[in-house]
Amino acid sequence: MIIMINGSFGSGKTSTSQKLQPLIPNSMIYDPEEIGYMLRKIITEDIYFEEERTDDFQDIELWRILVVQTAQELMNRYKKHLIVPMTIYKSKNFNYILNGFRSIDRDTFHFCLLASEETIKKRIEKRGDKFDVWYQKQTNAGVIAFKDIKFEEHIDTDNKETEEVIRIILRKISKINV
Repeated sequence: MIIMINGSFGSGKTSTSQKLQPLIPNSMIYDPEEIGYMLRKIITEDIYFEEERTDDFQDIELWRILVVQTAQELMNRYKKHLIVPMTIYKSKNFNYILNGFRSIDRDTFHFCLLASEETIKKRIEKRGDKFDVWYQKQTNAGVIAFKDIKFEEHIDTDNKETEEVIRIILRKISKINV
């Protein structure tokens, strides 16, 4: 089983994933951001293709390919369910990864945690980050994009504690033996 927990920065993905993982037997957290950080260290600016020269490693085609391949290898090797927190709203990447995950395991669930821009700003600043131009740009794009029906199952987190979000997820996946 693969559980994608999607949403804007500050929507509760990491907290939800960390608290959900002990409740799903034989599971592990797989964070695709780590692949992006690795690629940034390996690929120098002069190697990037023109369309990859942005401030978002998700624009590197190899990132989405490796996200799916790494999930496949983790599941093959360790035989564990994956809990995958990530902010992914660009259609091309989202469709590629969701379809890739579904080809690995038909029991792939996608949950999109929604929050207002005000809530996201408060949460980001509460954790010690500055809600700067980059966060504002990403938040605006995510808040708009995540309303799309393709990102369902939506879970509004503005007025929910993490435990309530987890209960919703567990109810939705309960038809699968975890």
